[in-house]
Amino acid sequence: MEQPESGAEPAGSAGDAAEALDRPLPEGVRRRVVALVSDAFGGLTVAELPSQLRQYARFTPSRRAKFAGNAMAAALEGDPLFRQRIGERLKETQPELAGAVEAGSPPAAADPEDVAAAAYVLRPAGWVKLVAAAGEEAQRADAERADEAGRRELERLREELADARAHTRTETERLRADLDVARREAESLQRKLRSAQADVKRGEAALRRSHEEIDGIRAEAAAQVSAAESEGRRLKARLGEAEASVESARRAAREGRSVEDMRLRLLLDTVLDAAQGLRRELALPPASVRPADTVDAVEPGRMSPKDIAARALSETDPALLDQLLALPQAHLVVDGYNVTKTGYPTMPLEKQRLRLLGGLAMVAAQTGAEVTCVFDGAELAAPVLLAPPRGVRVLFSKAGVTADELIRQLVRAEPPGRPVIVVSTDREVADGVAKAGARPVASLMLLKRLSRVS
Repeated sequence: MEQPESGAEPAGSAGDAAEALDRPLPEGVRRRVVALVSDAFGGLTVAELPSQLRQYARFTPSRRAKFAGNAMAAALEGDPLFRQRIGERLKETQPELAGAVEAGSPPAAADPEDVAAAAYVLRPAGWVKLVAAAGEEAQRADAERADEAGRRELERLREELADARAHTRTETERLRADLDVARREAESLQRKLRSAQADVKRGEAALRRSHEEIDGIRAEAAAQVSAAESEGRRLKARLGEAEASVESARRAAREGRSVEDMRLRLLLDTVLDAAQGLRRELALPPASVRPADTVDAVEPGRMSPKDIAARALSETDPALLDQLLALPQAHLVVDGYNVTKTGYPTMPLEKQRLRLLGGLAMVAAQTGAEVTCVFDGAELAAPVLLAPPRGVRVLFSKAGVTADELIRQLVRAEPPGRPVIVVSTDREVADGVAKAGARPVASLMLLKRLSRVS
C-alpha cells in the first residue's frame, strides 16, 4: 500500500474526518489512542515532536499518558505530520494489526477498541465506521457487563435477604428468651429492693442513734481537752519557772567558778613569774649535776662519755620533735606550704594540704599536743572547701597578710613559758619566733616524723 507524502492525508480521510468531528471518540477508544501515542512518543526525537509536547519528552509512557493525554490527543487531531509519524511507529511495533486495518479487514479476534485506536491513528478509508463500530461494541460489552453485574448483585442481595430473615428469626427467639430472663430478674430485684429499703430504714435509725452518741462523746471529749489544756498551760508555766530557776543557778555557779579559776590562775602566774624572776636575779644554773655525779666511777650498763656524744640528737632527728611534743601543754605550729613544698612539691596544692593534714591528725592523736597548720592565703585561686581533721586547727592568712606574719602572731598570742614549736625552714620565720620564745625546728624533721607515722 502506498504511503502518502509527509503532511498529506490519505484518500477519503478528509470526508471521514469531517464526519468524525461531529461525534466524540468513545472513552475506551480515546484511552487506547492516548496509550498508542504515549508508547510511540519515546521513539521520536525532540525535533519531530510538536512544540506543545516537547516538554513531556523525558516523561515515562505512564506519566505522559497521565499528564499529557489531552495535549497528545489535540496534537494527533490537529497535526497530520505528527499523526503520520505516530502511525509509522505503530506499523513498526504492531505490523499485523496496522496492515489489517489499512487493508480494511481487521482480525475478528482483535479487541474492537485496539482496532478503532489503530484506525484513528492510521486513518484508512472507512476509519470512522471502524471507530463507531468499536464504540458500539464497547457499549454493548459495557451493557453486558452491567447486566451481568446487576444479576450478580441481585443474587447477592437475595442471599443477604435470606440470611437477614434467618438472623432476624434467630435474634427474635433469643430476645424473647432474654426478655423472659430479664422479667424474672426484675421481679427478683424488686424483692431485693424492698428488702434493701427496709434495711436502709433500719440503718438510718441506727445512724441517727450513733450520731447522738457521737455528739455526746464529742462534748465530753471537748470538756476533757479544755481541762487538759488548762492543766498543760499551768504545768508549762511551772516548768518555765523551774527552767529559769535552774538557769539562774547554773549562771551563778559558772560565774562563781570562773571567778575562783581566775583568782587561782592569777595566783599561780604570780608564783611562777616570781620564781623565774628569782632565778634570773640569783643567776642560778639549771640543776643538771648532782653530788653523786662528781664521784669518778663506772656504773653498770652506762656508756662512756664518747658513747654519749655519739648519741646526741641532730637537728633533723624526729626523736627531738617527740621530746618537744612531750612537754606539758605543747603547741605545734606548722608552716604548711613550707613543709609540703619541701617534701612533695610536684603534687597539686590541694593534695599537698590533704596529705600534710592527714599526717598532723595522727601526730595530734598520738601526742595530745595542740596542732595548728598555717597556709598562705595568697596561694588560693578560689575559696577552699576543707573539713579540718580532728585535733588540727587549719588557718589561711588574710589578704595582704603572709603566712609568716600569721605564724608570728600566733607565737606572740601564747603566754610566756608555754612550749611552742614552730616547723619552718624559712630562716626569717625561725629567727622571729625564736625571739618571741618559741622553738623553731626544720621542716625535714616533721617530714621524717610523718613518714614514720605512715
